Amino acid sequence: MAATSQEIGEYYKAIEKYRQANRKEKDRARRMDYAFAMGECYRAIGNYEMAALYYNNAVRRGHPDPKALLWNAEMLRASQKYEDALENYRLYLEAVPGDPQALNGMEAIRMTQSWITNPTRHIINPMKELNSRESDYSPVYLGNKDNDIVFTSTRKAATGKRKSMITGNTYADLFRSQFSIQRQKWEEPQLLDQNFIVNTTDEEGAATLSSTGGQMFFTRCRYNKSQNMGAQIYSTSQVRGSWADPVQLDLFGDSITVAHPALSPDGATLYFVSDKPGGQGGKDIWKAQKEGGAFKNPVNLGSVINTPGDEMFPFVRDNGELYFSSNYHIGMGGLDIFRAYKDKNDNWQVENMGYPVNSPADDFGIAFVSGKEQGMFSSNRKGSRGDDIYSFVVPPTIFQVAGEVFNKEGNSRLDGATVRVIGTDGTNLKMRTQNGKFQMKLQPGTEYVFAAFKDGFLNDKGRVSTVGLTDSKDFRVDLYLTPTDAPIKLENINYEFGKWDLLPGSIAALDSLAEILALNPTITIELMAHTDHVGSEQFNFELSQKRAQSVVDYLIQKGVNPKRLVAKGYGETWPKTVTRQLAEQYNFLKRGDELTEAFINKLATPEQKEIAQGINRRTEFRVLSTDFHETFAPEPEK
Repeated sequence: MAATSQEIGEYYKAIEKYRQANRKEKDRARRMDYAFAMGECYRAIGNYEMAALYYNNAVRRGHPDPKALLWNAEMLRASQKYEDALENYRLYLEAVPGDPQALNGMEAIRMTQSWITNPTRHIINPMKELNSRESDYSPVYLGNKDNDIVFTSTRKAATGKRKSMITGNTYADLFRSQFSIQRQKWEEPQLLDQNFIVNTTDEEGAATLSSTGGQMFFTRCRYNKSQNMGAQIYSTSQVRGSWADPVQLDLFGDSITVAHPALSPDGATLYFVSDKPGGQGGKDIWKAQKEGGAFKNPVNLGSVINTPGDEMFPFVRDNGELYFSSNYHIGMGGLDIFRAYKDKNDNWQVENMGYPVNSPADDFGIAFVSGKEQGMFSSNRKGSRGDDIYSFVVPPTIFQVAGEVFNKEGNSRLDGATVRVIGTDGTNLKMRTQNGKFQMKLQPGTEYVFAAFKDGFLNDKGRVSTVGLTDSKDFRVDLYLTPTDAPIKLENINYEFGKWDLLPGSIAALDSLAEILALNPTITIELMAHTDHVGSEQFNFELSQKRAQSVVDYLIQKGVNPKRLVAKGYGETWPKTVTRQLAEQYNFLKRGDELTEAFINKLATPEQKEIAQGINRRTEFRVLSTDFHETFAPEPEK
């Protein structure tokens, strides 16, 4: 009977029986039941699109079990039909309010969109040399090597010729492949055991190896004629290159299925999967400690790891993190891969590995190369032929900076400038620019200051931070050094009309000047205020002197040593000479023009005359000396 096959887990066989019965059945209620049962079977073997088809058929025919709505929603979600899935979740929650699996499913749809929008840095590629038309999954590395793997496959070279009544595939065996350095590709996979000691006519797979590769634990599913006798874990060791006769581990006894072994790097703990009653529900992950050469007293990993659903395919990384797959924790659909780690209070924390490691299909059986952010996992995502093996790698995070040092007058690059770099990680170095250019690599989690120096120029600095960054990034730092052989205009210094009171809009420019003085602590400067030729010479001289002094007074308030500052008003006596920038800005001026009263009076329009007078109304500074040093008087004795 089809139901009997389904009850004992022979889903593929059950589907065929249900299909035959459905063809002959006239009764609508029974056809509805067959549709639901076929959905259950397809869900069990991971064919979610077919499962959705039959669950939907059952729902459309009015199946009375609300679970038809729930499973239809789950399968639609795995098939990326999110709107239809949400509708089925909503209908199910009307019948079963507050059901956590349905609420998790709706949350999972929201999270899936977030994961896809914000992918991790993993680069995923199918392992074409390892994959076949059949199922290939659960890769593990042999010892600590990254060029030698063992995996499970139902390919034609497997020793088991019968087809599984569970999946319809040929019985699986363990295969091995090595990476050829000369050919730069993985070799054609071969049976791990050519002597049929490990690989038999039963089903073998889901292995784990000791850190040396000398001992292996694997799953064997035994069959008697067409009867599934359950799965058990076996142990074997290599003896002079050959595998010894496997020995079955006594974890729960023959009557309870145990599978998917995962050995801790130190060999002291064996993790495995079982559906033993008394767990959290479904398949759970357990662990057993090694005592006297045997693994004893298995314990369930608890409700943070295990759920009412299935948790399977554990893997323990060399840093102590546990990886596993689950179809109940919030994920993208089907089985997702999760990372679990212990917090400072020794409690498990579980997080989804996100996209692109996970997909709406089944993702499982992950393994890491020792000490590296790379490895392989299994998936039947879109583009796979059944279960396929995929590689993953997280490229190293590289931070680097490139920059140039320019002469601010004319924007030409300054060769031979010195760039000093100070970082919060202790970096303190100097480098000389080559044709004005410099570059260097940066460390993660570090703040840097770049300061450029050259005789005859004011210093400049820039900042870069890699704190909190997880993706590689190239930074750009361009520094502009102002020559000190000519007066330097202070932009946006403005006063009350005819007065010396600074307008609020001048504050930013004055603060910038204070920063320049802090960055150049050895210079003394003269603050130079100029007026246009309107008004008397005496008035303009006095006004400009007071304006220069108001700037000096502000800088002193900001903490600048008064000995570094000289205020000088020039009135209308020092007309501006047109610079390159001014000539580029105003087409009626050319470089070298002196904006005297006579020159301005000859300009063509009132607008041009006002612009020229505005250029003359300016505040500048010039460097008087570069050898100033702060002196601190000793505190008077008390």
